[in-house]
Amino acid sequence: MNFEFFIASRIFLKSKANFSKPIVRLGVISVALGLSVMIISIAIVTGFQKQVREKVIGFGSHIQISNFEVNSSYEASPLKKNQTFYPFLDTIEGIRHIQVFANKAGIIKTDDQIEGVILKGVGSDYDWSFFKNKITEGRHFTVTDSVRTDEVIISKSLASRLKLKLGDPLRMYFIISDEMQPRGRKFKISGIYETGLEEFDRMYVVGDIYHIQKLNKWKNDQVGGFEVLINDFDKIEKMGELVYNYIGYKLDSQTIKQMQPQIFEWLSLQDMNVIIIIALMVMVAGITMISTLLILILEKTNMIGTLKALGTKNKSIRKIFIYNAVYIIGKGLLWGNLIALGLCMVQINTGIFKLNQESYYVSEVPVNLQLSHFLVINGGTLIFCTLMLIIPTYIITKISPVKAIRFS
Repeated sequence: MNFEFFIASRIFLKSKANFSKPIVRLGVISVALGLSVMIISIAIVTGFQKQVREKVIGFGSHIQISNFEVNSSYEASPLKKNQTFYPFLDTIEGIRHIQVFANKAGIIKTDDQIEGVILKGVGSDYDWSFFKNKITEGRHFTVTDSVRTDEVIISKSLASRLKLKLGDPLRMYFIISDEMQPRGRKFKISGIYETGLEEFDRMYVVGDIYHIQKLNKWKNDQVGGFEVLINDFDKIEKMGELVYNYIGYKLDSQTIKQMQPQIFEWLSLQDMNVIIIIALMVMVAGITMISTLLILILEKTNMIGTLKALGTKNKSIRKIFIYNAVYIIGKGLLWGNLIALGLCMVQINTGIFKLNQESYYVSEVPVNLQLSHFLVINGGTLIFCTLMLIIPTYIITKISPVKAIRFS
């Protein structure tokens, strides 16, 4: 057995009756609480970023293909549905789905309310997976290429403001460029959804793309653009460049980050909060461990003197105390992981901690558990705290064996 490790294990086993026991416990508690706070902070922030990101993508997809536009209008000029990349593009590795869409600004009018909205037209290829768990009442409608549908889904907040309910008729009016009077359309509410993103909820009504084609006097094979869904958001820049190069010079493509820069810049700012929390927790745990190590060295001054008198080198004695400190840190890491994992699992299964959805866009504290986060935080904490302990162990080199034994 390694000499230093053997001595370190004997010290720790026989330290139960020593005055350093409460200090060691404090070190373990400090590391455990620091680690649990770091893990929970990262789980909450990444969970929040993931949920908000998925909601924004649900309204606009990962990548949109359209004509080049000189303005930022919601209404795009039409392009042919029959393209070389449609629907072939979803066979490329990393791309999950491609679908057509078209937007048109309109006004909803009731007896006493008027609301400006965007009618998002979708086709038979639309992926409803985003809205399936967001619809609180009713159902989503079915779009076919042969028969149009007058059914639409609207948000809960929009329905509340306009005093509409499931099954009610919905009258919308649209401005047509070459007509003096706005043109009206009557729809039927088949479903009511709620995402928590008020900015988008109050804006979008989802319906059949056929209506937009007729209002804009487009042909049946003309659409506003294409939406591309990918498998891995972390590769969105790479996939966005791939799509842009694939569609040719006549069309334009933008990622959701380019279309909604303010939201994604705001989400990226949340990373700074995590960095500050991690830095503070590691510093607190490291300083506590330095104090614990110094007390252990002070308590074992007589032993240090004896080992030096027997010819043990300073390097070996320092290793003994580093091993003790690593054991304390490891014990703290174990308890910290258990605390963090336990609290996160309680929140995932019960949602006991609620949030104001209007302010935070989510109704309960989101949690995103990833093994990589556990490994990085645990490894980083162990390495950083251990490195911080190397300098305090230099005090061992200043201990004289004669004085240590004489005054023990």
